[in-house]
Amino acid sequence: MVTRTPKKSRKQRGNRTHGWGAGKKHRGTGHRGGHGESNVGKRGGARKSRYLAKGVKPYGRSGMGRATKNPADITINIATVYEKIETWVAQGKAKKEKDGYTVDLTKLGYTKLLSGGAVKDKLNVTIAKVSEKAKQKLGIKE
Repeated sequence: MVTRTPKKSRKQRGNRTHGWGAGKKHRGTGHRGGHGESNVGKRGGARKSRYLAKGVKPYGRSGMGRATKNPADITINIATVYEKIETWVAQGKAKKEKDGYTVDLTKLGYTKLLSGGAVKDKLNVTIAKVSEKAKQKLGIKE
């Protein structure tokens, strides 16, 4: 004949905490830090070892990001163009002509020309954006 084992809860009668240790422990999931994979983020150091043992990257961000990933415009001043123009001519990135220089600033990675500095020689520039003051200085009419 099969003997039926009594339920554990029947055995625990008379025992104040029913195997849970201190009475405060058995109150929902707060004692164990939440359900499942909670508390594994930036400050979840106690649970990160589980993921590191498996070779899995734990949750959360790592490192520091740039303040702006895509800056609005990569600018250059007229004075800076004149400072760098001779090296660009030597590298073949710009051309020297009789009356001045020709340079494609978009190929050099710039998106906007600003008016800082004085115009020394004639400058033919290819670029997406030009400030109003730079247009006046270079004599660009649009």
